[in-house]
Amino acid sequence: MSRIGKLPIAVPAGVTVTIKDNVVSVKGPKGELSQAVHGDISVEVKDGEIHVTRPTDDRIHRAQHGLYRALIHNMVVGVSEGYKKEMELVGVGYRASATGQVLELALGYSHAIYIKLPKEVKVEAKSERNKNPLIILESSDKQLLGQVCAKIRSLRKPEPYKGKGIKFVGEIIRRKSGKSASAK
Repeated sequence: MSRIGKLPIAVPAGVTVTIKDNVVSVKGPKGELSQAVHGDISVEVKDGEIHVTRPTDDRIHRAQHGLYRALIHNMVVGVSEGYKKEMELVGVGYRASATGQVLELALGYSHAIYIKLPKEVKVEAKSERNKNPLIILESSDKQLLGQVCAKIRSLRKPEPYKGKGIKFVGEIIRRKSGKSASAK
């Protein structure tokens, strides 16, 4: 049995789970999410817990068993607590500002970069004196939040020599030493 797949998912108070035609819908205080589940995998709600089961021990069923359990768990956590990612802009002159759902970034290019974010993602930009600017993203959808963060990070990835770029708060960038003086 899959170690991940066999774990039941506890449904917190205020969250409702409905299963109809292999589509699991989760509704909570932070929003509503739904996920289509493969026809072979069965999902049922018993005693305030969600149980995911598979029909056989085939390789494909084992893989999907853990996958759909993890996706449903992420939805339950998302609609009850939500997800939050903090990104840091490291570099001289790097700035971020948010107005509504548009994020404006100055990343050392000759022009400013404007990113229109999906309505499910809330954005906040913080700039304090003598500290790196922060971008704080919040959403109930973990997949969408990760995708938006990856898009923002791809605009200026952290480089290994000076560490300049967009990185997650707490992320450690492996640094290189650069050119060394030649030994004679």
